[in-house]
Amino acid sequence: MHVVVNAAMSADGKLSTREREQVEISGPADFDRVDALRAESDAVMVGVGTVLADDPSLTVDDDARRERRRDAGKPDNPARIIADSRVRTPTDARVLDDRAETFLLTSEAAPQDFVAEITEAGAEVVSAGEQQVALPEALAQLEDRGIERLMVEGGGELIFSLFAADMVDELSTFVGPAVIGGWKAPTLADGDGFVGDFPELSLRDVERVDDGVLIRWDVP
Repeated sequence: MHVVVNAAMSADGKLSTREREQVEISGPADFDRVDALRAESDAVMVGVGTVLADDPSLTVDDDARRERRRDAGKPDNPARIIADSRVRTPTDARVLDDRAETFLLTSEAAPQDFVAEITEAGAEVVSAGEQQVALPEALAQLEDRGIERLMVEGGGELIFSLFAADMVDELSTFVGPAVIGGWKAPTLADGDGFVGDFPELSLRDVERVDDGVLIRWDVP
């Protein structure tokens, strides 16, 4: 599986405010770039914190891109994946509508009533790991279901966990013209943090987009 992490952050590296409120960091050109990335992907993945904060649909906006997917024998939208170790996904979340297939990754400790409710709401539950989602095992199960190119849109804890598991192949970061601040505000890679053996990145290119900068890295 090829994993592409994409995120928009402020000039000081924050994904949102300390209150986890969504901030419009990108402009029209970057929104269109992200839409194109979604259209090229087999699935789009977020952590449950992103679902709770933003209630995203994770679908392709552009009609022509959806049509090209249909012409290629693909569904209109890529599959949607939620990583949810603590079983917090609301059953009325937009990612559970019928616009695309949805997988919910959780641990084997997830209560069966939650599994039944979220399945009834429209998700296919993938269990991996005893108490929290074991990402290598979960993504292997998804690869068996035909997902070969995965786009990850956040949040910071999920992105950190993927780097910690050595599962990221590309990183694209849009750095916007704003300072959010706050030590409690989420960053690109939260979680425990690295104290050694830092993931190495190879710079591919830098491009001015809207009023910010898009930086693309490969992960050797």
